[in-house]
Amino acid sequence: MSVAITLRRYAAPLIVSALAMPVQAEQGDYNFWQTLSNLVVAPTADSKVTPAQRLGPYPLLANPTGFNSGFKPTNYYAWQTVQMAPQTGAVCGNGSPYKFFVNRVPNTRNTIIYLEGGGACWDYASCTGQSGIRGARNPDGIPNDYMSLLNPGSSLVSPFVVRLHPWTRVKTQNWNMIYVPYCTGDIYSGDKVAVYEDPQSQQAPLVWHHNGLRNMRAVVGWLKDNLPRPTQMLTTGCSAGGAGSLTNYAPTRQDIAPTRSFLINDSGPVFSAVSGGGNEAYPSLPLQGFIRNAWGLDAGPLPYLQSRLPGLNLNNLGSLYPALSSNLAGDRMGHTHFWKDLNYSSYSYERFYPEIINAPNQAAKEALIHAKWNVDTSRLRNELANLPNVGGYFPQYRAVNESHCTSIIEFANADIQEQNLQLDDFVNNVMNGSGPVLDASEQSDTADRNKPFNLLYYALDQLL
Repeated sequence: MSVAITLRRYAAPLIVSALAMPVQAEQGDYNFWQTLSNLVVAPTADSKVTPAQRLGPYPLLANPTGFNSGFKPTNYYAWQTVQMAPQTGAVCGNGSPYKFFVNRVPNTRNTIIYLEGGGACWDYASCTGQSGIRGARNPDGIPNDYMSLLNPGSSLVSPFVVRLHPWTRVKTQNWNMIYVPYCTGDIYSGDKVAVYEDPQSQQAPLVWHHNGLRNMRAVVGWLKDNLPRPTQMLTTGCSAGGAGSLTNYAPTRQDIAPTRSFLINDSGPVFSAVSGGGNEAYPSLPLQGFIRNAWGLDAGPLPYLQSRLPGLNLNNLGSLYPALSSNLAGDRMGHTHFWKDLNYSSYSYERFYPEIINAPNQAAKEALIHAKWNVDTSRLRNELANLPNVGGYFPQYRAVNESHCTSIIEFANADIQEQNLQLDDFVNNVMNGSGPVLDASEQSDTADRNKPFNLLYYALDQLL
């Protein structure tokens, strides 16, 4: 392809990229002439998986030679479906092949890895996607056109991965984007093939692959073998994707080895829950005890994570935060969620406490859920305040998606009005700041609930 034809082909996308990029070049950006050259000959991988990394309990196994993943190196500014070969061990919960999506640019090495949200599952009803059950996204696997704007199943809802978002600017909009879809129901952390019986005995048992950790390792292996090592890298996601960004951050960051690395966990907390500490003090104990068995966490994933993250206490999974802080002292990390979250909080407690199950009405149920969420959130907020490179940002309420996920749709209205802070301030502090990462928390939800009716939020709530 000639340079003239190439320039015509990418004229519009280059304008898009120019509008999204900051005024000054970021560390990791290519200069003008290198960008033009990249349009014709794409930059190749310069930090491929080593023989040692292909060994061990959770190795980096990329697609074998000759396997067509579907990736075209110079197909810039388009969401490309990357197929994973069976040899990588990557599959969705229903056993179908795993795939993820890449949207590449020619003007930077910098990369965002965005993990999709979408609930959790641990029995027949939740893993099959039965109506009315809080379950997990994509029980039937990932279609090739998942990232099409016409596909309502895709989650192009975060400004982090929308290049020309109409209201919100963030520097990842000018980066290479890796979109990791969710189809295993295990917050990207499990390693177990489960067999779930139909409680009605009407259908055959469900064989379900809680394969999240192996899928993430396969994605990391592919990135190392196919794209240049990032200078700057953000790992993020909301809900299950936020939790997965937290649990996978250390090995992902260590293996990809960017020059600068950031983590933003949006609404996927892993709360402190000390074994034997009691449910009143540690409301997340029943959930964590259950999923450790259901997803096979104790058999492989947690010991593996501890081997990559010294200081992680397997008797208290909330020790993830201080372990990350001490082991990756040069990284900047942040956690955010709403005090009035009713989504992740319902997954955390609703099915584990009889008083919530038997609450007389919805208002009573929500009050009980929020009381436990407040205990867990208060402790997490205090824990993060003592970690210099891990910040916490806790607004109260937003009238969309059950006050769940601060960074979806737009960053607006995930504000802490008492301190004149917007979510943009927190994101910018994590990714551009120096010194201790910002800590902030809102005390009252009155100002949030007094905001005018938002028609966009109402419409989106009908779709979510």
